[in-house]
Amino acid sequence: MLPGIGVFGTGAIAKVLVPFLKEKGFSVEAIWGITLQEAEIAAKELKIPFFTNKIDDVLLKKNVSLVFIVCAPNLHAQISVKALGIGKHVVCDKPAGLCQAEALKMVRAAQYYPTLISIVNHSLRFLPAFTHMRKCIQEGYLGDPEELTLIDVRVQMGPLIGDSYNWLCDDTMGGGTLTLVGSHVIDLVSFLTKQKVVKVHGVLRTFVEETSKINGIRKITAPDFCTFQLQMDKGLLVTATLNNHLPGPCFNQEIYVCSKKGYLVVRGGDLHGKLHKTYSNKHFPDEETKRHDKEDVIYVDIEDLSCASSVVPKPYIKGLCKMISALKEAFLPVKEEMDWIKEPVKAAATFEDGQRVQATMEALRQSNEDGCWTSVKLLTEPPDPNPALSAAVRRTAISLQ
Repeated sequence: MLPGIGVFGTGAIAKVLVPFLKEKGFSVEAIWGITLQEAEIAAKELKIPFFTNKIDDVLLKKNVSLVFIVCAPNLHAQISVKALGIGKHVVCDKPAGLCQAEALKMVRAAQYYPTLISIVNHSLRFLPAFTHMRKCIQEGYLGDPEELTLIDVRVQMGPLIGDSYNWLCDDTMGGGTLTLVGSHVIDLVSFLTKQKVVKVHGVLRTFVEETSKINGIRKITAPDFCTFQLQMDKGLLVTATLNNHLPGPCFNQEIYVCSKKGYLVVRGGDLHGKLHKTYSNKHFPDEETKRHDKEDVIYVDIEDLSCASSVVPKPYIKGLCKMISALKEAFLPVKEEMDWIKEPVKAAATFEDGQRVQATMEALRQSNEDGCWTSVKLLTEPPDPNPALSAAVRRTAISLQ
């Protein structure tokens, strides 16, 4: 029994997501937009029977059991917590809220309702190339997984902003290459290596502050370039360069994982590997001499997509499609609408993973301001909304004693 779906958001991801859901047999029952007009246009285009600009109207619909939150990040925590509280499964787009405090609320809600699905859309985890890469690392293609030395990430793509000023242009609202692309990279390196980030160093820049369409009193503050280093808890170093300066909707992504034995690399959706001459490879026992000059071909992505999009990069779309297939497998074997099995979606990013990504991004922003290495601090308690008042209350309590 596949659950009915409610979609929050009318942007590019929603327009890719809904056809995938329908293709996999899910029934999309409702869509929410910031304005009623936006919601109506999207509902007509995507053939969804119900549209609204009120969050509760979607959440309280009886035939909606699973919600996809693909709207602006400032609403992610609010909708996730509310949805889990009334017994709906949640798939939330990255990032998990706008800050760690919001991500912590999501984590608490997910812990309170453990029988409900609560995952963050870090779709690269489901891309077959990275699934195979993780397997190769854990099976010792590069030697002991704890002795990896370096991960080098390079992502070059076109602008992330559109023709009009919206949240994508504002750093504080969740726009920019660190939040929208860097969050995937940060999550992916932890997923591949099973290591946690402990220290970071980052540089964020906004080189394009206005365009021919976005100018005047409003300036673009979202970074269009960032480079950062992550120090992992077992000594691994990660370097990443993310660049939004290419013209048009192009996307190039290369991720190298290196050790003293050799390297694995994902280019686009393909996985290759190469070992130094001194090491033989039990996985590929071909003639040694041939392989010294060229890479091992481990996985080649030949699958074509029925719903391609020029706005959302292909690897993210393919990962999203695989994640929806995994969700279908989680729900299909059970009789009751709200029941599900964990195995197909166990690779998905949890809300705890989302909070770790937020903590890393906060440390990177701090590092950019201070110009030095910064430790990643994970919140365990909600921050005090008014520290000055709390201090005054404590002083009063002490003086009264």
